[in-house]
Amino acid sequence: MNSLLEFEPALREATLQTLVMVSVAVLFCVVFGMLLGSWLAITSPKGIAPAPVIHQALAAFANISRSIPFLILIVLLLPFTRFLVGSSIGTAAAIVPLVIGGTPYAARLVEAALLDVDPGLIEAAVTMGASPAQAVWKVYFPEAIPGLIRAFTVLAITMINFSAMAGAVGGGGLGDLAIRYGYQRFRLDVLAICCVILIVLVQLIQTTGNHLARHLDRR
Repeated sequence: MNSLLEFEPALREATLQTLVMVSVAVLFCVVFGMLLGSWLAITSPKGIAPAPVIHQALAAFANISRSIPFLILIVLLLPFTRFLVGSSIGTAAAIVPLVIGGTPYAARLVEAALLDVDPGLIEAAVTMGASPAQAVWKVYFPEAIPGLIRAFTVLAITMINFSAMAGAVGGGGLGDLAIRYGYQRFRLDVLAICCVILIVLVQLIQTTGNHLARHLDRR
């Protein structure tokens, strides 16, 4: 049986692939999630510009998207992924379903963080003549920074989970390595070390997120 040391290059490459997948996916999910989550927050019954029809339409989109299991979503998006990046396997291909699957989740987290802002601050801004867009940028976001950091910490951890599942369909990363060698070739040591690396990544993200949120919390 090959020594675990012989898998060191593969482990390094798989870890790098996972970090790339998660980093790029989180970046896009944060951008799109902030946009969608802001609309959900300001058009909700508790928002500064309630719009039931728009809110219900956006909420339905987010809920339906989140209801599809990620592995099924990957399969459904194969033609679109192939069209977009020229392949349905590999790190780049895995990023597409990660972003599409993670954006509605991010939007709901952003919505919750924004609606947690003190309504009195929002009312004061509106009273002074702030438009909904100004209220979002000058009140909602600054006041919700700790909540948003916690939300994006949860998002990043979820993306690690999703990236591991993407390995089941050739998405690369630690999930792919764990399946190809740990499961299919009965290398439990490889499977175990992949799990350990994923656990370490999750703990680092959680610890960093908690520290930043506490440091920036002005309450």
